[in-house]
Amino acid sequence: MKMISAILATGLLFSMPSFAKEVVVEIYKKKFIPAEITIEAGDTVIWKNIEKRQYHNVWFKSLDAEEPDYFFPDESYQRTFDEAGKFPYECGPHPKMTGVVTVKQP
Repeated sequence: MKMISAILATGLLFSMPSFAKEVVVEIYKKKFIPAEITIEAGDTVIWKNIEKRQYHNVWFKSLDAEEPDYFFPDESYQRTFDEAGKFPYECGPHPKMTGVVTVKQP
């Protein structure tokens, strides 16, 4: 009986779904920190503007034809990634600010 319980418990452990995570990228001194991140499909990235006065945005030109709205100090933007791939982005008003989100299948 103990053997059956152990087998069932092990099966449940391996069949439990993985939970999506939230990953934070800070924006400070006109930089994305960290600039490159790797996440799993289903995870959400939150960009937090911690500048004192500067506005920014997060523009995935390969995914979005139009430049997104700006967000200001103490505001944030978030995006959930469901597909695997490599997604470069930049700040529209500050194109030298760049980053990459790499999404892997869990």
